[in-house]
Amino acid sequence: MSTPTSEQPKGRIRQIRQAYKITKRSDKNIGLILLLWFLVVGGIFAALGYFFFGQNILGIILAVVFGIMTGILADLIVFGRRAERAAYAQVEGQVGAAAGALQMLKRGWDLKPAVAFTKNQDVVHRLLGRPGIILIGEGNPNRVRNLLSTEVKKHARIAGEVPITTIVVGNGTDEVKLTKLVKHVRKLPKKIKGAEMTATISKLRALDAMRPAAPMPRGPMPTSMKGQRKAMRG
Repeated sequence: MSTPTSEQPKGRIRQIRQAYKITKRSDKNIGLILLLWFLVVGGIFAALGYFFFGQNILGIILAVVFGIMTGILADLIVFGRRAERAAYAQVEGQVGAAAGALQMLKRGWDLKPAVAFTKNQDVVHRLLGRPGIILIGEGNPNRVRNLLSTEVKKHARIAGEVPITTIVVGNGTDEVKLTKLVKHVRKLPKKIKGAEMTATISKLRALDAMRPAAPMPRGPMPTSMKGQRKAMRG
């Protein structure tokens, strides 16, 4: 009978294997790239270790171990970045891709996917954090800006002093790329305190309760991309 401790490494290995398979779909040379990084970085640090630890048997062993460990670390860093890029590529253009990316934010954020949407699959997500209320739109840029404008008016009625920021996800002018969305949100200036956040959450829930029930846009909402990040952390 296996113990939870023995099952954890197996679970991590499965996660890494799955992340590798997903990454390889859009990054065909990932295996060769990781091998080169391992050899180059590991080789450099092994050479440095050889001169640092000494030219005896113990020094050589330590240098080899040092090179292997640094090579593995380099691979984990490179793999993590490329896997994240591949994950974004997999969901980019899908309905709800921005919500999937925003789920990677840690504590201190309150995400409400698809607070508003149209039959044309334009959608607005809402994020509440220290910067205030952030409305994120994805879809046709012109239509989604109109939808955002409507949502700003609705939220302004109950927001009080809490600032409202709008973001359009896309690759055009005045738009934020999906791959940079999380970083962009994190860099927004902090304008409200924790107590204001708590009070605002209650007001937003009341606003959501007043909304008429509406069908979700066609197509699946992408799931969170946290899984691949967990695999990289081991």
